[in-house]
Amino acid sequence: MHPTTPLRPEVATPVPTTDQQRRDAGKKQRERHREIEVIEKDLRLQRRSEPEQVLATNREITISEGMTVKEFSEKLGIKANLVIKKLVDRKIFATINQTLDVKLAEELASEFGATTTQMTFEEESTFDLEMAEDAADMQLRPPVVTIMGHVDHGKTSLLDAIRKSNVVAGEFGGITQHIGAYQVEHEGKLITFVDTPGHEAFTEMRARGANVTDIVVLVVAADDGVMPQTVEAISHAKAADVPIIIALNKIDLPNVNINRIYGELSQQGLVPEEYGGDTPVVKTSATQGVGIADLLEMIGIVAELKCVLKANPKKNASGTCLEALISEGRGAVARVIVQDGTLRVGDVMVCGDGFGRVRALYDDKGRAVEEAGPSAPVEVSGLDAVPTAGEKFGVVDDIGRAREIAETRRERMRGVSLGERQAITLENLFESMAQKKVKSLNVILKADVQGSLEALTKELEKLVNPEVPIRVLHKAVGGISESDILLADASQAIVIGFRVAPEDRAVTLAEEKKIDIRRYDIIYQVTDEIKKAVEGMLIPEIKEVHLGRAVVRQLFKISKVGTVAGCFVTQGLIERSSKARVLRDGREIYKSSIEALKRFKDDVKEVRENFECGIKIVNFDDLKPDDVIEAYRVDVIRRTL
Repeated sequence: MHPTTPLRPEVATPVPTTDQQRRDAGKKQRERHREIEVIEKDLRLQRRSEPEQVLATNREITISEGMTVKEFSEKLGIKANLVIKKLVDRKIFATINQTLDVKLAEELASEFGATTTQMTFEEESTFDLEMAEDAADMQLRPPVVTIMGHVDHGKTSLLDAIRKSNVVAGEFGGITQHIGAYQVEHEGKLITFVDTPGHEAFTEMRARGANVTDIVVLVVAADDGVMPQTVEAISHAKAADVPIIIALNKIDLPNVNINRIYGELSQQGLVPEEYGGDTPVVKTSATQGVGIADLLEMIGIVAELKCVLKANPKKNASGTCLEALISEGRGAVARVIVQDGTLRVGDVMVCGDGFGRVRALYDDKGRAVEEAGPSAPVEVSGLDAVPTAGEKFGVVDDIGRAREIAETRRERMRGVSLGERQAITLENLFESMAQKKVKSLNVILKADVQGSLEALTKELEKLVNPEVPIRVLHKAVGGISESDILLADASQAIVIGFRVAPEDRAVTLAEEKKIDIRRYDIIYQVTDEIKKAVEGMLIPEIKEVHLGRAVVRQLFKISKVGTVAGCFVTQGLIERSSKARVLRDGREIYKSSIEALKRFKDDVKEVRENFECGIKIVNFDDLKPDDVIEAYRVDVIRRTL
């Protein structure tokens, strides 16, 4: 019945003449009304039960943490009540403002026919803008420079000379006790400097995915030369894959042998430009103010030639927390570097598992500011919790969304340290490469003598191949130290000790970070184990081996079994365990495997040429006489070096 058709038409009935006739007519009228009501009810139920044609087939969406049911439905382009129905089917009773777990959202999207890409909320908040932004919005940003080097080689004194303020006097014992970031101006251009307590802090931040630094300035004292911590700092900077500038400090001291220092730098892979290499060296004296302008000019040149330093100040801000603390009167204070966008007072900010509205911003000189652009270091107050150094921060549009993201992170990270990740070992290396968690085999070598170190390096170089690169991030003589474990954690590396033992603190840290320490006494044991790990990571060769062919002569329909083909083997042999193609008129129409192979009523393992047999193909019954069944097997050949 059409919905517009009247359901209660006028019914022509004879006029009742007696009481009995009137009672009978009334009864029939009531029954007729009840029938019409039943029909109307059925129509309403039918309309409600009709499925809505709104599935997001072939749509690709991004899934982020803290996403609500409403946001999820908008991404799919469907009504929220359909998503809620799917959740009810899973016995999950949710409202449109309830957040979805990332895994649950992926499963729901798959049910609606959509593919998903997982993003952090920081990535998603800038994703749409990046897709639509004009090239004119991208502007040059100041470079972020990290000062590194050996203890007492003049790192902070050099920075003090650069920014012309006395930082050293306020530090205990003249040693930097915290991470600070400062901005200076040179010839009208800004440069942001990060002064760290050492390469350990630099590496700890990288372990959390905070790649803040654009350029590393390696301070080397002209009277000391390359020292153990200098070597470690070089390894950490190389692992971060950033340009290195050498600041040869204390050049004003007597008895300075520059050629010796250049030779030591060359041994570490940093060949000075004066020796024909590509590592710039600037001679400085922090106390005399010598070479400061040259260093700033060199930073500008390297930033222009070797770095892509562009950002969009029109975006919502995102960046990294350098350090955080509780300040009396201000609560949680985070010292951050804005890496993209512009951070403003009043913005809603999420940093790690903390969130809040930015109440105040202070620049590196302690002055209150209203906003901070790309590469600007600022102190932020307004968060509800103290974030961990190295955590990413981002600005969102809604305080409710920020709260949901922070609570989701707190729930997920409850009982788990923020920096914890899956450790890389020789055993799980192949799996990690397959999942694209690591792109190369990173190794840290420690040996008893220099000769052993050189021999190990040469042996590892023989195993290098394009598919599985082997990177020796750091090599040195001596025991395995805490610094080695920190570098391994940041770079997902394996620590190899040859006739050396780890320090007590290194053992404790390795157990905490789940770092794989391998100790050997014989060189070929090292190369054998690494060779096995690398060979397991090589993509195996897939080879198809042709076995034989059979022609279908007759078909037999068997209940509960399906179609069995009576065949004659014309070439080679047919094996029961082999895969099979069905060829018709020279074209492949189906590919599967052989489910059953019989000679008369007996199951057999194989049937050779010029014999008859019965063949059942897995999940295929549409066989016809004269079809050809081609049997083959697939061999996976493990590749070796």
